[in-house]
Amino acid sequence: MLRKILKKVLLTVVVLIGVLVIAYVLFNNFYPSFGGDVTKERQQAYEQSEQFKEGIFINKKAVPKDLSFSKSLDLAYKFFTTKVPNGRPKEDLKVIKLDSVHVANYNSKTRLVWYGHSSFLLQMDGLNILLDPMFGMVPAPHPWLGDDRFNKEMPLEVEKLPRIDAVIFSHDHYDHLDYETILKLKDKTNHYFVPLGLGVHLEAWGIPADKITEMDWWEEKQLENITLVCTPAQHFSGRKLDNGQSTLWSSWVVQSMDENIYFSGDSGYAPHFKEIGKKYGPFDLALMECGQYNKMWPDIHMMPEETAQAGLDVKAKKIMPIHWAGFKLALHDWKDPIKRVEAKALELNLKVIVPQIGQEIIVMDSVSTYTSWWKNL
Repeated sequence: MLRKILKKVLLTVVVLIGVLVIAYVLFNNFYPSFGGDVTKERQQAYEQSEQFKEGIFINKKAVPKDLSFSKSLDLAYKFFTTKVPNGRPKEDLKVIKLDSVHVANYNSKTRLVWYGHSSFLLQMDGLNILLDPMFGMVPAPHPWLGDDRFNKEMPLEVEKLPRIDAVIFSHDHYDHLDYETILKLKDKTNHYFVPLGLGVHLEAWGIPADKITEMDWWEEKQLENITLVCTPAQHFSGRKLDNGQSTLWSSWVVQSMDENIYFSGDSGYAPHFKEIGKKYGPFDLALMECGQYNKMWPDIHMMPEETAQAGLDVKAKKIMPIHWAGFKLALHDWKDPIKRVEAKALELNLKVIVPQIGQEIIVMDSVSTYTSWWKNL
């Protein structure tokens, strides 16, 4: 009798494991938000890149350090069970709403509008450009797998945006590249500029290959009178467990005849900032990663003090901290990034601007002041 019960229990466990494995395989291979996979043919093309070795993209130094399965589980457990005081705002962040007609007809000084985290609308030289447009609510392949963003409203919804001349992506992580956002943008976007490999995701979501330009570090392309430069970063990539480092990550330089902007993407602190500053600086404005850091992953995200130093390294006249005030992806107080970067920047005599989500940022304006909107939240 006992033996029969044990057999039934064992059979039930085996069946359950089998069902879970099949569910995972189906989810992993067919759920659309995961994007595409780099083919062998594309890998052969990427072998010309100094950043591509033995089938994957690499940093200049060996980061991120590979975690064992047990350590990965331990890290995930700490993230989902550790209570962080003030880890997110107590209420949704209020945004400044934009007028769609004014945005569509804008043709004045170069300006940016922040959407929170690392997403921007850039209007430069009569063109509309989006930087890492992630307008979804959850930075994960499925809404059940992450927390909602801090701002439910957007300065201007995707549907009301004017024709987009170019979209620029820094890498393929969910808080930067969002499936639902791409579906909403694809019929109003002329072209996409992305690091090597990232085009496979866009193509999987219905973007024609001839509308995508993949670029390696230090490559330059022209967008009418604007120069786009794909520049180094120290990070990693991957949208599921079996395609890590299959696409490249980058920062970007965006130059018109009169303005020079740097967009850091995601990056740990490393010598590439000085190299970029030497080749392309000084910058009128540097949009610098400042958030989602932890001592457990110091090589792939900067501490706020490093953000300020990186701003000096790239020769920025002023910096704007990004990658904060959007999502909870680390274990720090949500206001900790801005407090610490402002303190270090003051020490280094570096100007920091902290606009509200949706607030107009005139790139060449050196006199605008921004209220400390975040302090009492």
